[in-house]
Amino acid sequence: MILMDTTSSSAEKDRTKEETPPERGPDKSDPTQKPPYSYVALIAMAIRESSEKRLTLSGIYQYIISKFPFYEKNKKGWQNSIRHNLSLNECFIKVPREGGGERKGNYWTLDPACEDMFEKGNYRRRRRMKRPFRPPPTHFQPGKSLFGGDGYGYLSPPKYLQSGFINNSWSPAPMPYTSCQISSGNMREDGRQIEGYSGALGRCRILFILSWSRLRNNRLQRQQLLWKEAQTYPLFSLLGEMEGHMFECVNQAAVHEELEDETRRLCDVRPFLPVLKLITRNCGRAERILDSKIGVLIGKGLHELDALQDQEVKDFRSKMKRISEEKMQRMQLMSWGEWLRSCYSTQVETGSLENLIDKHEGVIKITMHYDQSQDTASLKVSLHCTVTELMDQALKKWQTTHSPEEDIGTRSDYVLRISGKLEFLFEDHPLNQYKQLHTCVWKVHSLFRINLVKGNKVNAEDAAKIQVRAGLFHGTELLCKTAVSSESSSRSEHVWNKTLEFDIAVCDLPRMARLCFAIYAVMDKVKKQRSTKNTHLNKYQTIRKAGKVHYPIAWVNTMVFDYRGQLKTGDIILHCWSSFPDELEEMLNPIGTIQTNPYTENATELHISFPEYSTQPVVFPPFDKGRGGKKFYIELKEIMERDPLSQLCENEKDLIWTLRYDCRENFPQSLPKLLLSVKWSKHEDMAQLQALLQIWPKLSPRDALELLDFNYPDQYVREFAVNCLRDMSDNELLQYLLQLVQVLRYEPYYDCALSRFLLERAQSSRKIGHFLFWHLRQVSEMYMPAVSVHFALILEAYCRGCIPHIEVLKKQVEALSKLKAVNELIKLGTIKTKTKQAHLKEAMMTCLRQTGFIETLSDLHSPLNPNILLAGVHVERCKYMDSKMKPLWIVYNNKLLGGDTVGIIFKNGDDLRQDMLTLQILRLMDLLWKEANLDLRIVPYGCLATGDHSGLIEVVSSADTIANIQKTSSNMAAAAAFNKDALLNWLKDKNSGDALDKAIEEFTLSCAGYCVATYVLGIGDRHSDNIMVRSTGQLFHIDFGHILGNFKSKFGIKRERVPFILTHDFIHVIQQGKTGNTEKFGNFRQYCEDAYLILRRNGNLFITLFALMLTAGLPELTSVKDIQYLKDSLALGKTDDEALKQFRQKFDEALRESWTTKVNWMAHIVAHPS
Repeated sequence: MILMDTTSSSAEKDRTKEETPPERGPDKSDPTQKPPYSYVALIAMAIRESSEKRLTLSGIYQYIISKFPFYEKNKKGWQNSIRHNLSLNECFIKVPREGGGERKGNYWTLDPACEDMFEKGNYRRRRRMKRPFRPPPTHFQPGKSLFGGDGYGYLSPPKYLQSGFINNSWSPAPMPYTSCQISSGNMREDGRQIEGYSGALGRCRILFILSWSRLRNNRLQRQQLLWKEAQTYPLFSLLGEMEGHMFECVNQAAVHEELEDETRRLCDVRPFLPVLKLITRNCGRAERILDSKIGVLIGKGLHELDALQDQEVKDFRSKMKRISEEKMQRMQLMSWGEWLRSCYSTQVETGSLENLIDKHEGVIKITMHYDQSQDTASLKVSLHCTVTELMDQALKKWQTTHSPEEDIGTRSDYVLRISGKLEFLFEDHPLNQYKQLHTCVWKVHSLFRINLVKGNKVNAEDAAKIQVRAGLFHGTELLCKTAVSSESSSRSEHVWNKTLEFDIAVCDLPRMARLCFAIYAVMDKVKKQRSTKNTHLNKYQTIRKAGKVHYPIAWVNTMVFDYRGQLKTGDIILHCWSSFPDELEEMLNPIGTIQTNPYTENATELHISFPEYSTQPVVFPPFDKGRGGKKFYIELKEIMERDPLSQLCENEKDLIWTLRYDCRENFPQSLPKLLLSVKWSKHEDMAQLQALLQIWPKLSPRDALELLDFNYPDQYVREFAVNCLRDMSDNELLQYLLQLVQVLRYEPYYDCALSRFLLERAQSSRKIGHFLFWHLRQVSEMYMPAVSVHFALILEAYCRGCIPHIEVLKKQVEALSKLKAVNELIKLGTIKTKTKQAHLKEAMMTCLRQTGFIETLSDLHSPLNPNILLAGVHVERCKYMDSKMKPLWIVYNNKLLGGDTVGIIFKNGDDLRQDMLTLQILRLMDLLWKEANLDLRIVPYGCLATGDHSGLIEVVSSADTIANIQKTSSNMAAAAAFNKDALLNWLKDKNSGDALDKAIEEFTLSCAGYCVATYVLGIGDRHSDNIMVRSTGQLFHIDFGHILGNFKSKFGIKRERVPFILTHDFIHVIQQGKTGNTEKFGNFRQYCEDAYLILRRNGNLFITLFALMLTAGLPELTSVKDIQYLKDSLALGKTDDEALKQFRQKFDEALRESWTTKVNWMAHIVAHPS
């Protein structure tokens, strides 16, 4: 085996010298020359020449240094090799000192059987020793390798016991042997086998089978066992240094994973089979360890990103890595000129330039932006002008117009940079030779067109005819009439070779234009399909004309410009998606992802070709400034005050665009409506908009959030929005971080303003970085191929820029993996009898007490709140809950809270994203109320989705459900729900005197807050186990599986027939048990009305936040129709008086129909008595 790392192969070279020709005697050598003896020979020499034929480790060191002065240098390196050889060679025996015990200072001596291993005392020639025969393990025979390629493989698979309670674990049964097999052949340095050389080493495909029960909680430092075993095979000396190798396994995702990080336990790695393969390290150990840790954190091995043949992915990773490394200031030793030349090579082209010169008539206008100044100056220079001449003219003009007497230095103090790019002109060539200037070709007046080539793997009925529809969109706006192909009736490959032309010039295309395709089948008439093929498409059928029905088959989108702003050219294969949303625009899906389907094996393929309009690349240009007229119209105010869901007619759009400067001066927050009024198919309008953005007042962060919606894809608009977000405090950014992560889906390119903003803020605030990591990882773990690469790239960039945070996050990831394992154990063994359940709880506690679990679950920052340190698990107080998914109730001791405990609930199998969104909105409501000096004592407990249908929920201390409070006060379950004194009596038991009055006030305020919040958000399934009360009096709701008016029903009858929960036992507490206490009830009602009006004033913000979550895949938030519930509940579009009248009607209805709530609660208590 040839080690690739030549800098660390000294030990290997020394071992290979055991086979050198004979030379007698260990003579005193030249101190500058390395002695020609292996480390085994040096050890044997030292032991033999000692008086007692034994030496301690330090004695061996002293002998070698005194005998061979060469070893006075680099002691650490060769002494490590001495220790390895002592532990790995069977010829050396450790002899404890007379005091006994395994500790430092033990003696080392030679095995008597190995006394003659050196022929006639010649330490340069080692005799081959006979070793006992060891038969190969029965599972392995020469043949196909488990990992592919040459080597050994399974003749028959190993037998496993069924997973169950084996030594309180659920791992495969331990395999009763430890062995390795090494394939035959020898290696050349180029990696090929040398023919005619047989042996046990060679390509070194080593499969390592370990006793699983013994190793699953140990570290992955298992090379020592393998090296000791490998010594029994010929050619061991060619294996090389142990540090030059590492293990690889096949993980649970059926992907090869390199186990570079040796601190990970095997039980955390969880290989698919108990088989490890030994491979050589290909690069620096520190870099591989970092890559390994990042891969574990983001849930995707970096080798998967390395394998992606996507230039945008590669550019993004390279750029993010460079930014991270700049923090280490590795370039500080270079001069600025050297640094520029090393990082930014000049692109010079010396070919034919007549076309460029003719296009610009030999003259080019250059706008100079002077660093450290907002001023600009324009110069007209010849294309034959050199960089030196241009710099001289620029400096001369600057000094003339700005600082005639100031010394501005010489030309050597300056450098020319391409505006908007990190590209520099520092070589003295004519401007027409710089490739950067060639890309300024833009004025292409030809109509935009593409060539539709063919389609493969189209899943349609044999009798169907296939057509393709294509449309150009900017956001959800169709830029021109769609183009449709001819019909194809082929059964396999559908070939068109047709040019699709669009009624829009290339120079009028907006920067964020996207090309959307739909492939559909055309049937002659509607009939029942005998085949099950495509039956799911009937939902989307669209009758275009009499007797013709169109069935969508697949869709796919792609950007017209690439991430560099260049118009795409050449052939492209688009792998399509087959799942359609509920709402389609002429069967096209503009809101869908621009990423193609990564599951290419079965995906429909669409082959298209982008033509070339010029010999030079067509690049989208920067905008010039423009001005429009100023007029004032009163109608503008009414339009601008509408909610975000309101549609604008064409006349209103024209009015807004005409009065765009009045909008800027009088209604700056109306920018989203102005953007909807722009004709994106006209380049002049886009240019004027860009000029307007440069002078548009900065929006508040809350108003700017709307600009990140899918409806506003323009690059400059999104950059403007992100610039407005920079004014956010860390706490405010955390409030909206969930939406900001979701709208990353709308970014067509990886390197965008929003990605950079989130990374900058995350790397400057540990708390923001913590939640950004978990929000990204949660989406990435849900295996959403459309965004998984983008999110993985951002995660990788964050990890590289915050290396100290890696270990903290890694600890949390490992802890959640352990909790998931415990949960799966409980689900596997769940039996309904109480005796069996008691055994199961004991098994859970035994599991939590295991060393591996204790170490992983202790001393970690809480994923719910990184400011809380979870010190250790209080095992006796842990339990699992008796619901379908068996959530774990974990109690932690917390030193930071002075001995108090912290409770968390781990859920595996439930989607917590909707709960997380609802609790975020509740926190926002609480913030808005407090800003208006109204504190309604809301309890927005922590909730975090951490993966695919898994997450954590904070346990609110000293709280109980309404159901439990009612059941403990009644002997009959059916009557418990109607006991109106139960809740007040419970509060009296917990509080007395002034504390009771305080608790009732807390109850009144919190009840008002949740009445309004649950009404506005349309929260359903409000049974008595989903409402809780703290001993301090605070009422709060839990479990938000049904929102936006999606109430549960039975046999078509809605269970909940009230707008919100307001029962008479709640009123009984609010009135302090006095029926005639109308003052307290009046205060409660006023709290509700004030809270409702405050939310109404911020109605646009709530609509925006829900709209930004439309593509998150939440079960009850899939279209704009779902958000309509918010608009109705907040009575947007009505006056405050009209809205308040509507709310009062709902309030009276809730109180009047509260008996239906009590009936529902009674049914729930009877159905769930325990």
